Amino acid sequence: MTEDNAVAIRNARPEDIDTVIRLDELGTGLAKPDYWHDIFAGYVRQPGAGRFFLIAEAAGAVVGFIVGETRIWEFGSPSCGWVFAVNVSPERREGGIGSHLLEAICERFRRSGVDTVRTMISRRDPLNLAFFRSQGLTAGPYIELERRLD
Repeated sequence: MTEDNAVAIRNARPEDIDTVIRLDELGTGLAKPDYWHDIFAGYVRQPGAGRFFLIAEAAGAVVGFIVGETRIWEFGSPSCGWVFAVNVSPERREGGIGSHLLEAICERFRRSGVDTVRTMISRRDPLNLAFFRSQGLTAGPYIELERRLD
């Protein structure tokens, strides 16, 4: 990256909430402010061990984020890192920011003692599916099952 495109990865701060909500709405097409306020409560304001909410910042502006945590023994799985949200500002995509965010959270997972990272992607989300595949994530040993409740 050139100096003009330098991106710093840092922990999220409470004042990042409005920008995260906007970036998420741009990326998903859905406004979810209540969801993000709950996430900020548990990952930013009162973070627990193994919980990570990272921000990508360029020239003083938030340009992306990633959120995840370490989990252990869910459905018999040894300890692993889970990424459940990642987003980069549309005008900054394809510049490596998502890759930097993923590597930063993976490094935190490693320091937490895990050696595997997982995520779950909708088959109808080609952008994130392509991103995670480009980062070396492949189908894992678990199968998601679901049933409609209506």
